[in-house]
Formats: sequence, structure tokens, C-alpha cells
Amino acid sequence: MPAPYSKFHSHASYSINQRDRHVSTVAADKKHPKLEPEVLERVTIRFAGDSGDGIQVQGNQFTLATAIAGNDLGTFPDFPAEIRAPAGTLPGVSSFQISFSQHEIHTPGDAPDVLVVFNPAALKVHLRDLGRGGTIIVNSDSFNTQGLKKAGYEKSPLDDGSLAAYRLIQIPMSTLNTRALEEVPLTAQEKNRSKNFFALGVVYWLYDRPLEPTVQWINEKFGNTPDVATANLTALRAGYNFADTTEIFTSHYTVRRAPLPPGDYRNISGTEAISYGLLAATYLSKTTLFYASYPITPASDMLHTLAAHKNDFGVKTFQAEDEIAAICAAIGASYAGNIGATGTSGPGMALKGEAIGLAVMAELPLIIINVQRAGPSTGMPTKSEQTDLLQAVVGRNGECPVVVLAPRSAADCFATAIEAVRLATKFMTPVIILSDGFLANSSEPWRLPDIDTLPEFSIRREVEAKVFHPYERDPDTLARPWVIPGTPGLEHRIGGLEKENVTGNVSYDPVNHETMVYLRAQKVRHVAMDYPPTKVDGDPSGTLLVVGWGSTYGPIRTAVENVRRKGKKVSYVHLRYLWPFPNDLGGILKDFETVLVPELNLGQLRMLLRGEYGLPVVGLNKVQGQPFKIAEVQSKIEELI
Repeated sequence: MPAPYSKFHSHASYSINQRDRHVSTVAADKKHPKLEPEVLERVTIRFAGDSGDGIQVQGNQFTLATAIAGNDLGTFPDFPAEIRAPAGTLPGVSSFQISFSQHEIHTPGDAPDVLVVFNPAALKVHLRDLGRGGTIIVNSDSFNTQGLKKAGYEKSPLDDGSLAAYRLIQIPMSTLNTRALEEVPLTAQEKNRSKNFFALGVVYWLYDRPLEPTVQWINEKFGNTPDVATANLTALRAGYNFADTTEIFTSHYTVRRAPLPPGDYRNISGTEAISYGLLAATYLSKTTLFYASYPITPASDMLHTLAAHKNDFGVKTFQAEDEIAAICAAIGASYAGNIGATGTSGPGMALKGEAIGLAVMAELPLIIINVQRAGPSTGMPTKSEQTDLLQAVVGRNGECPVVVLAPRSAADCFATAIEAVRLATKFMTPVIILSDGFLANSSEPWRLPDIDTLPEFSIRREVEAKVFHPYERDPDTLARPWVIPGTPGLEHRIGGLEKENVTGNVSYDPVNHETMVYLRAQKVRHVAMDYPPTKVDGDPSGTLLVVGWGSTYGPIRTAVENVRRKGKKVSYVHLRYLWPFPNDLGGILKDFETVLVPELNLGQLRMLLRGEYGLPVVGLNKVQGQPFKIAEVQSKIEELI
């Protein structure tokens, strides 16, 4: 493995061959060897509380421990858009759901089996998703008069019988945590911040999770503040020991490791995977990456991730003063011979529209990542949708064609980013990657690929020519030559004004304009010739074909598998290549009586398929800022069958 690629490892990396055992490093004085853990196939847990309760940290640490324990998993972090929502109120509730299994899974689960809540507001917001008989683990200290009032409760649900349908576990977490930290020289407020680790310790014991990864993370994270590290470690072990030594739980559980292929793994989010994919593409193509962006939720983490690797890969990152400056800087980097990339979300994509047109007119490779969020306008910045597809395909002035790709999962973001760079540099065109808030923030185990198995591609730059014309095209790809400015004898001019065919001179000739419009459109259509064959999961023809794209992959695939287990036939196609469509897609669609397109918008892919192929297409649409549930997709499939 080349040295730069090894940087993709982290303390979260683990080998599948070493995951057969784990020993928790806890200081438990009393054990209950007679209480053997009950084996479960799959568990879904949701942590919920104020943003200040460290919910996302808690969820991420449980995810890390679960990955190292050997389970397949899916996560769904969900947090408020308000930076400082009032503590204890409904708008301020943050949550993190994780589903883990001894089998391969593709979603974070429809509904939790266990709900861990830190205050009344969290209970009120999330109780509706918990099935009857589910477990509620609650910080009973927070259910005081003030906490109940902020959440809109007239009396405590812990005492009024309204939770009788659930298994209720009341733990005075704040009190127990403070008592465990009596000897730690911190203020009462500082000690209270550790209660998320107390709760984490409880759940670690309940589901037989290893503590070592979290112990290591705490020591690394708070190494410069030893008292804080001590408090968090003490709280973690206190919670574990509390669950182990009391009889508040009648049993505890384990989920055996999943039979994943051998190799080195790490837990990865979609944001990290896109970033690493861009880095891998620059390594494969022996080119420099220049990434420019303006901070915006939820795309900002790409800038953070790439900036952290500037000393490892030579990547250049630039935080611009606004969205327009960011994309224009990336275009300048592409003109100079680098891989120019920029990322944004929602309204930031609208601001980049004119500059995307400049890259189309100049015919430069450019990568634009849009981490879609709920809109329009500012919308709901922390919620996820697929509502920017039409914007990506046609949302610019003039005839302005670009290539549009969409990853299907957090791990698939890595391969999609590499493919975007390959197509952009081969065809000299901008490529838009449509991720979304769910993919960006969710995570899953990712097997580090062997660098030698990644697709090879080389970048050809013009270095000499007897007679050079900047718009003389390759006969196979219709791509114009890529010349680094300053190359002797290859001086040229490009820009946003229409160019004369071949020569690149500014032209207002109407016939030439139409010729260039057709050439640019035909070039983008040619990109489809470079796609792999479209894979149909199931019979190649039949009654029903489900077509999905982006982050709907997990719920759709699981729903299709559930229906098949009932003996019914349904086929499935998931599209990475959204524009231009694959050349074989029309023939596939025509071989089915009904085509169903589930998407998190009002029917944008459905509209494009109808317009392109003239076929009736049925939609399943949801625009709530939340991903599909498996049951929603499965119900629609069964209705159509």
C-alpha cells in the first residue's frame, strides 16, 4: 500500500481478522457470570437529548465500538438547525440512531427498539417512533417541574401511566454521575457534561460493547485537559458498573459479528468518503487537487477533512469569502491544470450557477459536490432531501449541459468521487455529485480497497502542436485539449463569451453558436458511452421495476428483499449516472409493465424519465426532511404488485 493511501487509516480502523474477541477494560468490582447475554440478530438504538448533552458524540462512540465488535451497521444522526436552541425545548432536541446486526444491513432501521432520552423534550419528540414493548432508558433527574414545563407536559409521563406499553428504565443519571465524580476537581456544570458517557457505559454493558475504543478516544481527545479526560473515563466506567452491579436490568444482550469479507476496515461517513475519493483520484491521476468552498451546512466537513490532509497529499484547500468566489477559484485551478473542486449545499448551489456555465463554455473539468438539504431558500439546513436533481440537470441559463452522478451510500461516495474525476478529465466537462444530508452525516463500515484495484486513468495534456486550436476536438470523446497556461506555442484564450468552433475566437455568428451548443450537448451525451452496463437486480423483465437514486438505496433494497421473501417478484435498478442517462436504460424500462420511482422530492427523476422515454412512471414521494422508512417503500411495492 503506497504511503499516502495509508493515511486513510485512523484510530477507528480495525481488521476483520481480529474482531473475534474483545475484552472491556472496566473496573467492575462485582460481576454476574450467571447472567449470560441473550443473542439478538439486530438491534436499533436511538439516543436523544439536547445538543449540549453530547448526543452526537455518544452516537459516534457507540458506532465505533459496534464496528470494532464486528457488526454491520447503519447510522442516522439528526440534529436541530438552530445553533443555540433553548435547552430542554422541543426545537432543541438532537438524536442519533444506530442499527447493528449480525447480517448485512443497508439502513439505520425504521424505528428504535431502545430509546435513550436525557430530558422530557426528547421523550416527547421521539416516543411516537418507538414500538409497543420497546425499551425507554431515561434520565429521571431531568423530569422535574422546569423540564416538564419546557416540553409541554402537565404532569410527568414517568408517573401517569402513559408509558405502560413500554419497558421503562428510570436512572437518575445526573445524580449518579455527579456522585461518581466527587473526587474530580471540576465544577458541577463541567461534571454534568460527562453524563452522556455515564449513559454510554450503561448501554455498552446492556449490549456487550467493548469500551477500549472509547477509552482510547477520550485519552486522545482530552489529552491536554487531564481532569476532563478523567471525568469522562470515570463516568463511562461508572455507567457500565451501575448496569452490571444493580438488578435494574433483568438481562443483557449481544449481537454476533457479521460475516463481512476479510480486510482492513474503518467507519466512514459520506463526507469523509467523498473527500478520500477526491484524494485517491488525484493520486491515481498524478494531479494536484484544489478544493475551494464557503462554509455551509452540511457540506462544510469536506473542507475540514481535506484541509487536514494537505501535508499528506499536497491538496490545496481554500475557504472563500462566498460561494461565487469558491467556484471561480476552482475553475481557475482547473484552467491551470489541477483538479478543481468545490462543495456546497442547497442555496449555495444556486449561487454557483453562473460560474458552472463558465466552466461549461470554457470546457474545463470541474467537480461540484452538492450535499442536498431541505429547501427552498434557507429551508431546513440540517434535514435531508433529494430536491436539487432538476437544478443539477437543467438549472442554469442557456443550454448548459453537465454530467450528474449520485452515490448510493456513505461508502459509495468514495467510488463516485473517483468516477466523477475520471469523467470530468476525460471529457473536459463539469461533473456534479449529488450527495445529501443523510449520506453526509451517516456512517457505515468501509473496507479499505487495495489501491491497485481502483480504476486506472491518466490525464492527457497537450504539450506540443504544429498548429494549435483550443477547440479542436478528440474524435471519440469530443473533448477539447487541456493545456496548462504558459506552455510554449500553445497560447490560447477561453472565457464565458461564445467561441468560434475550433479556433476559440470570440464569435457572435448565429450558426456557429448553434453548432457549439450542439457540440457541447453531444459531448455530454458521449459520456454515457463510458458507463458500465446498467445492473438489473432481479428478472430483466416483468411486472414491476423499482428505480432509485442516491440515499434511497438502503430502504428500497431492503423493501425489495422483504417482498421477495414473501414469494413475489420485483426487480430493482439503482442509478449512479443521472445525466446523461445510461444508453441501455430505456430498453430496460420498456421491459416492465410498471416502473416505480421512490424519491425524496415531488417527482424529479420521474419527470426526467417520462420526458426522455415517454413511458408512464409511478412515483412514491416524500418531502419531510427525513429518509424513507423501509415500510413506506415496501407498502407501495406490494400495492402495485
